[in-house]
Amino acid sequence: MPYVTVKMIEGRSEEQKKALVEKVTDAVTETTGAPAEKVVVFIEEMKKSHYAVGGKRLSDEN
Repeated sequence: MPYVTVKMIEGRSEEQKKALVEKVTDAVTETTGAPAEKVVVFIEEMKKSHYAVGGKRLSDEN
C-alpha cells in the first residue's frame, strides 16, 4: 500500500486539491502497479508563517 505525502503552502482550492490527489494516485498506480484503492495520499498544508527559505518566512515577504 503506497503512502504519499504532499506538503504545500495553504491557499489551494478544494478543486485543485481534488485534482492533485487524482493525478498523484494515477501516477503511483501507473508507475508501481498498485491498485488505486490501495494508494493513500496525505495533503499537509503549511501556513506561510511556518515556512521559511533563506532565513525569511514567506509571510514576511511582500
